Amino acid sequence: MEKMQEHTVRSYGEELRRLRELVARMGGLAERQVADAVTALVRRDAELASEVIGRDSEIDALEREIEEFCIRLLALRQPVGQDLRLIIASLKIIHAIERIGDYARNAAKRSVVLAQQPALGSLNGFQRMARMVQENLKGAMDALVNEDAARADEVWANDQPVDEVYNGIFREMLTFMMEDPRNITAATHLLFVAKNLERIGDHATNIAETVHYAVRGQPLTEERPKGDSSPFAVVRPPA
Repeated sequence: MEKMQEHTVRSYGEELRRLRELVARMGGLAERQVADAVTALVRRDAELASEVIGRDSEIDALEREIEEFCIRLLALRQPVGQDLRLIIASLKIIHAIERIGDYARNAAKRSVVLAQQPALGSLNGFQRMARMVQENLKGAMDALVNEDAARADEVWANDQPVDEVYNGIFREMLTFMMEDPRNITAATHLLFVAKNLERIGDHATNIAETVHYAVRGQPLTEERPKGDSSPFAVVRPPA
Protein backbone atom coordinates (compact mmCIF):
# COMPACT_ATOMS: atom_id res chain seq x y z
CA MET A 1 0.00 0.00 0.00
CA GLU A 2 2.79 2.42 0.87
CA LYS A 3 4.51 1.69 -2.45
CA MET A 4 1.28 2.41 -4.32
CA GLN A 5 0.87 5.72 -2.49
CA GLU A 6 4.49 6.62 -3.15
CA HIS A 7 4.02 5.84 -6.85
CA THR A 8 0.85 7.95 -6.95
CA VAL A 9 2.55 10.92 -5.31
CA ARG A 10 5.55 10.62 -7.64
CA SER A 11 3.40 10.39 -10.78
CA TYR A 12 1.33 13.37 -9.60
CA GLY A 13 4.50 15.39 -9.11
CA GLU A 14 5.62 14.44 -12.62
CA GLU A 15 2.27 15.59 -14.01
CA LEU A 16 2.63 18.99 -12.35
CA ARG A 17 6.17 19.27 -13.68
CA ARG A 18 4.91 18.40 -17.17
CA LEU A 19 2.24 21.08 -16.84
CA ARG A 20 4.87 23.72 -16.13
CA GLU A 21 6.95 22.49 -19.06
CA LEU A 22 3.98 22.61 -21.45
CA VAL A 23 3.09 26.16 -20.42
CA ALA A 24 6.74 27.22 -20.74
CA ARG A 25 6.88 25.63 -24.19
CA MET A 26 3.82 27.60 -25.22
CA GLY A 27 5.45 30.77 -23.93
CA GLY A 28 8.58 29.97 -25.93
CA LEU A 29 6.53 29.62 -29.11
CA ALA A 30 4.91 32.99 -28.48
CA GLU A 31 8.28 34.57 -27.78
CA ARG A 32 9.56 33.30 -31.12
CA GLN A 33 6.47 34.65 -32.86
CA VAL A 34 7.10 38.12 -31.47
CA ALA A 35 10.76 38.03 -32.50
CA ASP A 36 10.01 36.84 -36.03
CA ALA A 37 7.14 39.29 -36.54
CA VAL A 38 9.42 42.25 -35.77
CA THR A 39 12.28 40.78 -37.80
CA ALA A 40 9.88 40.52 -40.75
CA LEU A 41 8.90 44.16 -40.19
CA VAL A 42 12.47 45.44 -40.06
CA ARG A 43 13.69 43.36 -43.00
CA ARG A 44 10.51 43.99 -45.01
CA ASP A 45 10.28 40.22 -45.33
CA ALA A 46 6.73 39.31 -46.36
CA GLU A 47 7.63 35.62 -46.59
CA LEU A 48 8.74 35.46 -42.96
CA ALA A 49 5.66 37.43 -41.92
CA SER A 50 3.48 34.85 -43.69
CA GLU A 51 5.26 32.08 -41.79
CA VAL A 52 4.46 33.82 -38.50
CA ILE A 53 0.80 34.05 -39.49
CA GLY A 54 0.71 30.35 -40.35
CA ARG A 55 2.44 29.25 -37.14
CA ASP A 56 -0.24 30.77 -34.92
CA SER A 57 -2.20 27.52 -35.14
CA GLU A 58 0.60 25.75 -33.20
CA ILE A 59 -0.01 27.99 -30.21
CA ASP A 60 -3.77 27.46 -30.42
CA ALA A 61 -3.34 23.68 -30.56
CA LEU A 62 -1.03 23.69 -27.56
CA GLU A 63 -3.50 25.83 -25.62
CA ARG A 64 -6.20 23.21 -26.19
CA GLU A 65 -3.83 20.41 -25.14
CA ILE A 66 -2.94 22.17 -21.89
CA GLU A 67 -6.57 22.96 -21.14
CA GLU A 68 -7.47 19.28 -21.47
CA PHE A 69 -4.49 18.31 -19.31
CA CYS A 70 -5.55 20.76 -16.59
CA ILE A 71 -9.12 19.48 -16.64
CA ARG A 72 -7.90 15.91 -16.21
CA LEU A 73 -5.71 16.95 -13.28
CA LEU A 74 -8.61 18.74 -11.62
CA ALA A 75 -10.93 15.79 -12.12
CA LEU A 76 -8.57 12.95 -11.18
CA ARG A 77 -6.23 14.51 -8.61
CA GLN A 78 -8.59 16.91 -6.85
CA PRO A 79 -5.70 19.27 -6.03
CA VAL A 80 -5.68 21.70 -3.13
CA GLY A 81 -3.46 24.54 -1.94
CA GLN A 82 -0.52 25.49 -4.11
CA ASP A 83 -1.15 22.65 -6.57
CA LEU A 84 -4.65 23.94 -7.22
CA ARG A 85 -3.35 27.48 -7.64
CA LEU A 86 -0.77 26.25 -10.16
CA ILE A 87 -3.40 24.54 -12.29
CA ILE A 88 -5.82 27.49 -12.21
CA ALA A 89 -2.94 29.89 -12.89
CA SER A 90 -1.85 27.77 -15.86
CA LEU A 91 -5.32 28.04 -17.38
CA LYS A 92 -5.16 31.83 -17.04
CA ILE A 93 -1.58 32.02 -18.32
CA ILE A 94 -2.17 29.99 -21.49
CA HIS A 95 -5.07 32.28 -22.38
CA ALA A 96 -2.72 35.27 -22.05
CA ILE A 97 -0.09 33.51 -24.16
CA GLU A 98 -2.68 32.75 -26.82
CA ARG A 99 -3.51 36.46 -26.96
CA ILE A 100 0.20 37.26 -27.27
CA GLY A 101 0.31 34.91 -30.23
CA ASP A 102 -2.66 36.72 -31.76
CA TYR A 103 -0.95 40.09 -31.35
CA ALA A 104 2.22 38.73 -32.97
CA ARG A 105 0.15 37.38 -35.86
CA ASN A 106 -1.57 40.75 -36.26
CA ALA A 107 1.81 42.50 -36.31
CA ALA A 108 2.97 40.06 -38.99
CA LYS A 109 -0.12 40.84 -41.08
CA ARG A 110 0.77 44.53 -40.91
CA SER A 111 4.34 43.67 -41.91
CA VAL A 112 3.08 42.06 -45.12
CA VAL A 113 1.38 45.33 -46.07
CA LEU A 114 4.31 47.48 -44.94
CA ALA A 115 6.72 45.49 -47.11
CA GLN A 116 4.85 46.96 -50.09
CA GLN A 117 4.94 50.52 -48.77
CA PRO A 118 7.81 53.03 -48.90
CA ALA A 119 10.08 52.77 -45.87
CA LEU A 120 9.19 55.24 -43.12
CA GLY A 121 11.76 56.34 -40.58
CA SER A 122 13.88 54.21 -38.30
CA LEU A 123 12.42 51.04 -36.78
CA ASN A 124 14.85 50.96 -33.86
CA GLY A 125 12.04 51.66 -31.42
CA PHE A 126 10.14 48.60 -32.63
CA GLN A 127 13.19 46.39 -32.21
CA ARG A 128 13.76 47.77 -28.73
CA MET A 129 10.13 47.21 -27.73
CA ALA A 130 10.23 43.66 -29.06
CA ARG A 131 13.35 42.85 -27.06
CA MET A 132 11.82 44.26 -23.90
CA VAL A 133 8.53 42.37 -24.14
CA GLN A 134 10.37 39.16 -25.06
CA GLU A 135 12.57 39.52 -21.98
CA ASN A 136 9.52 40.11 -19.80
CA LEU A 137 7.71 37.11 -21.27
CA LYS A 138 10.75 34.89 -20.78
CA GLY A 139 11.16 36.17 -17.23
CA ALA A 140 7.55 35.37 -16.44
CA MET A 141 7.93 31.84 -17.85
CA ASP A 142 11.13 31.29 -15.87
CA ALA A 143 9.33 32.45 -12.73
CA LEU A 144 6.58 29.92 -13.36
CA VAL A 145 8.93 26.99 -13.97
CA ASN A 146 11.12 27.84 -10.97
CA GLU A 147 8.26 28.92 -8.70
CA ASP A 148 10.12 32.20 -8.27
CA ALA A 149 7.78 34.89 -6.98
CA ALA A 150 10.62 37.44 -6.71
CA ARG A 151 11.38 37.08 -10.43
CA ALA A 152 7.69 37.39 -11.22
CA ASP A 153 7.57 40.62 -9.22
CA GLU A 154 10.49 42.03 -11.23
CA VAL A 155 8.66 41.39 -14.49
CA TRP A 156 5.42 42.80 -13.09
CA ALA A 157 7.15 46.08 -12.22
CA ASN A 158 8.99 46.34 -15.54
CA ASP A 159 6.22 47.36 -17.94
CA GLN A 160 6.67 51.13 -17.72
CA PRO A 161 9.82 51.23 -19.94
CA VAL A 162 7.84 49.43 -22.66
CA ASP A 163 5.12 52.09 -22.45
CA GLU A 164 7.72 54.85 -22.70
CA VAL A 165 9.10 53.44 -25.95
CA TYR A 166 5.55 53.07 -27.24
CA ASN A 167 4.81 56.72 -26.43
CA GLY A 168 7.85 57.78 -28.47
CA ILE A 169 6.76 55.70 -31.46
CA PHE A 170 3.22 57.04 -31.18
CA ARG A 171 4.36 60.65 -31.32
CA GLU A 172 6.80 59.92 -34.15
CA MET A 173 4.14 58.31 -36.31
CA LEU A 174 1.69 61.15 -35.74
CA THR A 175 4.39 63.61 -36.78
CA PHE A 176 5.08 61.66 -39.98
CA MET A 177 1.38 61.73 -40.86
CA MET A 178 1.09 65.46 -40.26
CA GLU A 179 4.20 66.24 -42.28
CA ASP A 180 3.05 64.38 -45.38
CA PRO A 181 -0.37 62.76 -46.01
CA ARG A 182 1.37 60.15 -48.16
CA ASN A 183 2.82 58.73 -44.95
CA ILE A 184 -0.58 58.01 -43.45
CA THR A 185 -0.97 54.41 -44.67
CA ALA A 186 2.45 53.22 -43.53
CA ALA A 187 2.35 55.21 -40.29
CA THR A 188 -1.08 53.84 -39.40
CA HIS A 189 0.04 50.24 -39.89
CA LEU A 190 3.15 50.94 -37.82
CA LEU A 191 1.01 52.40 -35.04
CA PHE A 192 -0.97 49.16 -34.96
CA VAL A 193 2.25 47.14 -34.76
CA ALA A 194 3.47 49.29 -31.87
CA LYS A 195 0.14 48.88 -30.07
CA ASN A 196 0.33 45.12 -30.57
CA LEU A 197 3.75 45.09 -28.90
CA GLU A 198 2.50 47.29 -26.06
CA ARG A 199 -0.37 44.86 -25.44
CA ILE A 200 2.04 41.92 -25.51
CA GLY A 201 3.99 43.68 -22.77
CA ASP A 202 0.79 44.06 -20.74
CA HIS A 203 0.02 40.36 -21.06
CA ALA A 204 3.57 39.43 -20.01
CA THR A 205 3.17 41.42 -16.80
CA ASN A 206 -0.29 39.92 -16.26
CA ILE A 207 1.31 36.49 -16.46
CA ALA A 208 3.89 37.54 -13.89
CA GLU A 209 1.11 38.72 -11.58
CA THR A 210 -0.61 35.34 -11.94
CA VAL A 211 2.64 33.51 -11.17
CA HIS A 212 3.07 35.59 -8.02
CA TYR A 213 -0.36 34.48 -6.83
CA ALA A 214 0.28 30.84 -7.72
CA VAL A 215 3.48 30.79 -5.68
CA ARG A 216 2.60 33.04 -2.74
CA GLY A 217 -1.13 32.50 -2.48
CA GLN A 218 -1.66 36.26 -2.19
CA PRO A 219 -2.49 38.69 -5.01
CA LEU A 220 -0.40 41.75 -5.74
CA THR A 221 -2.43 44.62 -4.32
CA GLU A 222 -0.32 47.52 -5.58
CA GLU A 223 -1.21 49.32 -8.78
CA ARG A 224 1.10 48.27 -11.58
CA PRO A 225 3.41 51.07 -12.81
CA LYS A 226 2.20 52.25 -16.23
CA GLY A 227 3.54 54.86 -18.60
CA ASP A 228 1.23 54.88 -21.63
CA SER A 229 0.49 58.56 -22.20
CA SER A 230 -0.65 58.16 -25.82
CA PRO A 231 -4.30 59.05 -25.02
CA PHE A 232 -3.09 62.49 -23.93
CA ALA A 233 -0.54 63.06 -26.70
CA VAL A 234 -0.64 66.40 -28.48
CA VAL A 235 1.27 66.89 -31.72
CA ARG A 236 1.64 70.40 -33.10
CA PRO A 237 1.34 70.79 -36.87
CA PRO A 238 4.56 71.81 -38.59
CA ALA A 239 5.00 75.53 -39.01
